[in-house]
Amino acid sequence: MTFQPPATHAAVSTAGVELHYGATPVLKGIDISLSKGKTLALLGPSGCGKTTLLRLVAGLLAPTKGSISIVGQVVADAAANTFSPPEKRNLGMVFQDYALWPHLTVGGNVSFPLEMRGLGKAERQSRTMRALERVGLGAYADRRPSDLSGGQQQRVAIARAIVAEPQLILFDEPLSNLDRELRENMVGELAELIATLGLTAIYVTHDHAEALTLADDVAVMRDGLIEQLASPDQLIEKPATPEVADFLRLGGIADLDHRDGLWVFKGSDVALLRSEGDAGASARVLIPVGSISVSDVGPGRLAATVLRSQFRGDGHLATVSLVGPTHMELQVLSRVKLRPGDGVGLSIDPDQIRWFSPRVHSSQKESLQHA
Repeated sequence: MTFQPPATHAAVSTAGVELHYGATPVLKGIDISLSKGKTLALLGPSGCGKTTLLRLVAGLLAPTKGSISIVGQVVADAAANTFSPPEKRNLGMVFQDYALWPHLTVGGNVSFPLEMRGLGKAERQSRTMRALERVGLGAYADRRPSDLSGGQQQRVAIARAIVAEPQLILFDEPLSNLDRELRENMVGELAELIATLGLTAIYVTHDHAEALTLADDVAVMRDGLIEQLASPDQLIEKPATPEVADFLRLGGIADLDHRDGLWVFKGSDVALLRSEGDAGASARVLIPVGSISVSDVGPGRLAATVLRSQFRGDGHLATVSLVGPTHMELQVLSRVKLRPGDGVGLSIDPDQIRWFSPRVHSSQKESLQHA
């Protein structure tokens, strides 16, 4: 599945982009369009093609098929044998390891792109200080990168990326080398910085929390394709496929069969809800975390066993296994800590269940506890 909004006036766009290594396809037809001042996150597991797509936009690779345009200028077109190298694309990059030179000062690192462009010393110093001040490091120009924290080094890398005032910034998993606490703090700071600077950015990450925090739109990638491209709110409310919902950890994915007016978990006699439907029909659904309430085991409730529990800011997130269906795990949020081995009862709001197939009208569905 690909997505192609109108590319007119787009800061960057791709049309039918494919990349093959020999006979092996890595990207299988990518169509995106990013407006000026917006951030697009490329999200997915390792090997899905997100970093490859970033490298194609950067000019570090050439597409096997399709074309890439930046601010209306074609920078790569496989059919026309057109290709502009990275230095001709007016873009900045922030790498996973920051790529700061240890023998240069902070100011020296930031000014290096300007030296490569042949700017005079006075202008280099002026623009370098302006870039450092924009990221809050104006007082650190004479320090060495080794004297700075991981978060400060991240800001130096951003200052270097923006110093030449590029039309596009590319971020290649820039927070992955930070420890968890610093990474969580930096996500919010980076989002604020991108917005304050008015950057147009493509941001590669495998962390869905980063993508949903930073981006205006998120492209969830799988096996060289864009599975879904939408705003963070749309992704959470209406994941297009079970794979998207599962990757974003929105809840449990369940396969259901329809028998005797009931939707039952596949391979069991445990019913999820009553509904009209064709006997023998099957469906795949998402049971969101927010649709489940926890109580004691009792009539009209699904019986489950707690497998593990982890505290998060708004409660204890527990993983439970339903009694009956094989390997059917759900996540539930509880105000009290649930211990491994505890038996619990689950009530599920049928109106919050996301049906991927077949389409079931809400008026046809009834929760078992109210049937």
